[in-house]
Amino acid sequence: MSDVKIAAELRTEFGKGAARRLRRAAKVPAVLYGHGTDPVHLALPGHDTMLALKTANVLLTLDIEGRGSELALPKHVQRDPLKGFIEHVDLLLVKRGEKVTVEVAVHVTGDAAPGTLVNLDQPTVAIEAEATHLPEGIEVSVEGLEEGTQILAKDLQLAQGSVLAGDPEQLVVNVTAAPTAEQLEGETEEGEAAEGEAAEAAAEEAPAEAPADES
Repeated sequence: MSDVKIAAELRTEFGKGAARRLRRAAKVPAVLYGHGTDPVHLALPGHDTMLALKTANVLLTLDIEGRGSELALPKHVQRDPLKGFIEHVDLLLVKRGEKVTVEVAVHVTGDAAPGTLVNLDQPTVAIEAEATHLPEGIEVSVEGLEEGTQILAKDLQLAQGSVLAGDPEQLVVNVTAAPTAEQLEGETEEGEAAEGEAAEAAAEEAPAEAPADES
C-alpha cells in the first residue's frame, strides 16, 4: 500500500473552543501517539484528511511543521453523528518494518448455489502485518457454494506477509438455505399479530380518561 502525504501543523491551543475554531478553518484536530513518546497535538487539512481516510488502514506520511516526517495509522476517527464530518483523529505512530494489528474488511464476491443465502457473520477480521504493507480488504469467493458451507477465519486467503491475529475457528461466512415464500409470509403474519397484541395491551393499560368537570 502506498502512503498518503499530509501536511500537519503543531497545535498550541486546546479545548472545545480551539477545536471549533480549527474546524471553521477547514482543519481537523488530531493527536499522534505511540512508541512511548509524548502525544503530539496536530491540525490536519480537512479535505485532504477526509479523502485519505476513505481508504481503510491508510498509511499516512505526516509532514509536521518544524519536526520532519512521521508515519502514522488512523486509530480512531470521531465524526459528527448528524453531518458526518471528521471532528477528531487519533493517530498511531509507526515505523517502517514494524508489524501492527488491524481490523481488515471482508468482501464477499460471486454467487452461491441457487436457493441459498450468504450470511457475512464477521465483516472484519484481525490480522498482523507490516505497517507499510497493510491490505485494504480480504476477498472471499462464494461462487457455486452449496447450503451448509462455512468459511472460517483460517480458510481466508491472506495477502503475503499477513497472518491472522484472531481466533482461526471464527465463523466468517455461512451459506444457508434461503427462506421460502411461505416462511417469509409466516414471519410477516407473526410480526403483525405481535404488533396487534402489543397495541391491545397498551390500550388496556392506558389510564381511563378523567370525567369532565361539570362545575
